[in-house]
Amino acid sequence: MNDSSWGTPQTGYWGPSDHGPGGGAAPAGPAYDAHYAQQTRPMPIVPDVPEHGGDQDADPGAARSSGPPFRDEPTRARPHPGEVPQNPEPMPDVPQPARAPQKKSAGRDLGAAIGVGVGLGAVIVASLFVVKAVFVGVVTVAVVVGLWELTTRLKECKGIRAPLVPLALGGAAMVVSGYARGAEGAWVAMALTALAVLVWRMTAPPENYLRDVTAGLFAAFYVPFLATFVAMMLTADDGPWRVLTFLLLTVVSDTGAYAVGWRFGTHKLAPRISPGKTREGLLGAVAFSMAAGALCMQFLIDDGRWWQGLLLGLAVAVSATLGDLGESMIKRDLGIKDMGTLLPGHGGIMDRLDSLLPTAPVVWLLLVLFVGSG
Repeated sequence: MNDSSWGTPQTGYWGPSDHGPGGGAAPAGPAYDAHYAQQTRPMPIVPDVPEHGGDQDADPGAARSSGPPFRDEPTRARPHPGEVPQNPEPMPDVPQPARAPQKKSAGRDLGAAIGVGVGLGAVIVASLFVVKAVFVGVVTVAVVVGLWELTTRLKECKGIRAPLVPLALGGAAMVVSGYARGAEGAWVAMALTALAVLVWRMTAPPENYLRDVTAGLFAAFYVPFLATFVAMMLTADDGPWRVLTFLLLTVVSDTGAYAVGWRFGTHKLAPRISPGKTREGLLGAVAFSMAAGALCMQFLIDDGRWWQGLLLGLAVAVSATLGDLGESMIKRDLGIKDMGTLLPGHGGIMDRLDSLLPTAPVVWLLLVLFVGSG
């Protein structure tokens, strides 16, 4: 593109005192400098006008005219030998090579993400069908690590000091109590954890006490309490299959949203929260999850029906999407991309639990309604 300062020729090298009040050329006559006469075109022939005085009504511009003979012919100054012109002629536009179309990027290392995902899936499935207590231990470890990531980010980004020790101990107690004593045990452990957070924070100065304990109560509910519903699913006779259905539907929902949104997504779902999510991706999540739900309920869950799986899949797609948006809102408020770096290609543990945590109570409740608590 040509620069806007190019293409405007100068009319000569006039000094500040050589211009008249109207901005024209230097006056003709004896006061005219011969040096400039050598550098400009010949002046047009005009009637002789006295240098001073004369008729006051005469047109002064006619006597001072030293511009080009024609208005459409600009006057150019001749440079001295060896002098480079100040304003060269504008260069013609050089055609730029066309840019190659950019391919859509997944935004992460897909190879690492797939490898880590397969490894985590193998550990979960192995622990799920070998010894139930081992799977409860896996859930407990994930909860403690997730709490550590969340409280660390809160402290780094907002200066919020949610007490980790009572949260980690209370979170582990919630998961174990939910597996051993059901919903009643989970609620009791939650209440005791909240009390421990309030007391533990009293050992520090009172400034920001309310802010810190509020963040601690939020963390206790958001991570360990919601995770107890996974342990409660496991207590049924077909508990491992219920947990597997829960995991499969959530993963399939996320995969369908990613695949359809990446290929066909054009309409943003929530651009201020998560610019990458699209309405087409949500439809893909619903379709994939409903299909997987019908198959899982028909073949994996005792006394399950395919139409129940359609409803279950729809609920999972909605809850998983809302959970993902909820954590995206938290991360935007904190000004970070990921909660951690523990899992290559995924971020942190909390970046993988974002869809699972709010989906767990939804699946637990619908399975109890459809086929009982087992």
